[in-house]
Formats: sequence, C-alpha cells, structure tokens
Amino acid sequence: MAERHFAPDVPELRERWGSFTWDKAHAPEAARALAKYPEGRKASAVIPLLDLAQRQVGAETGTQGWLPVPVIEFVAAECGLPPIRAMEVASFYTMFNLVPVGKYHVQVCGTTPCMLRGSDDVLKACYAKGMKKGGTTADGLFTLTEVECLGACANAPMVQINDDNFEDLTEASMTKVLDALASGAPVKAGSQIGRQTSCPEGGPTSLKKMTERNYDYRPMWSEAGEGA
Repeated sequence: MAERHFAPDVPELRERWGSFTWDKAHAPEAARALAKYPEGRKASAVIPLLDLAQRQVGAETGTQGWLPVPVIEFVAAECGLPPIRAMEVASFYTMFNLVPVGKYHVQVCGTTPCMLRGSDDVLKACYAKGMKKGGTTADGLFTLTEVECLGACANAPMVQINDDNFEDLTEASMTKVLDALASGAPVKAGSQIGRQTSCPEGGPTSLKKMTERNYDYRPMWSEAGEGA
C-alpha cells in the first residue's frame, strides 16, 4: 500500500534495514548530490537522497521501492538533519512510498479531466487484474493508488507507473499495458494513440508546415498586415 503513514518501526524492520548504507551502484550518485551543497547546507540534498535511497531499496527488493524508517534515519544523518526533519519531507511528498509497494506502482489519475475522459475505465482494467486501491496484488506485482492531477490533462486519461506516464488510455489499452508488464514484454510509455507529446489528436491544426521543416511564416503575416 502506498498510504501516507510509516510502516511500524518493529524489531524485524530494524533487523532488515537498520544497517542500510549506500551500495556500489548508488554511492557515487549520493556523493554527487551532497557535493552540490556547501558545509552547513547539506540539508538541501534530502530530497534527492531520499529518492536515491528509495531506488536502492527497490533494487534490493525487486519493487518500485519504499522508505523504511531506518533508511530515512540514514538519509537524515547523511544530510546532518534530525530524523524527524527527513520524515517530514518523506511524508509530505507522495513520490516517496512509506510502506512496501509492488514491482509496478500503478498511480491512476482521478482528477476531473481524467475522470471525464474515462479514468473509471482505466480503473476497471486494473480491477480486472485483481488490484484494489491502496493494496498490492498477492503476487507482489502491482500496487494500485488513485492520485490527484499528474499534469498531463491534455492527454487524459493517464496513469503513472513507476517513472513512466501512460496517456490517452482506454480500458483495452490499459489492459494491454498491464499484460505486457506482467509478462515482462516491452511497453511503450507516453501516448497510447500515437499523439506526439501534447499535440492535438491527429496532428497539428495550425502551422502545419512546421512539422516538415522550420518554415518561416513571417512574410505571409507581413503581407496580410500591410493589406489591412
């Protein structure tokens, strides 16, 4: 579940994560993040280090990653912060998972544009795969969360799965994405109808020659202005 509460700080959690430190793959990036800030200002690295720690936990557990309390405490020490300060940051930003999640964290946008464009159909596809909001499937593959605006309203409905956006979804195309992820097949992020970024569906409706080359429209506009 990706809810906004910390996993219980029980002895088993301490035993598993109490000795957390950067591994060889993540230590160089941690050092680069800290080096960006002078002494006395290392606290500014808390967000990138929390993100990095979550990714390392994900790599170790075969999931999208999450932040056990001992890991947050480790990051706080790296930044010269009291643990509660790092916990405040981790609990504020929903990009940080405070409890275990699956290999794929499916975040379905339910805000008005996505709702009007069919987010209920996207959720229906998720439910058909055994997902429940706030829960992880029994095989540990998918965690489902309904979230607020993910900032791709022009391409609604959309979901974020781990680091990727999937846009212009229908129940059928969402099912196809989930099936591909479950089978380990490659998936295409972004628009599922071939839209280029947030261009109008079907292609540009104005300045169409710009899709062919850097066309200069200015002479045309000047002539029109002179004749006005």
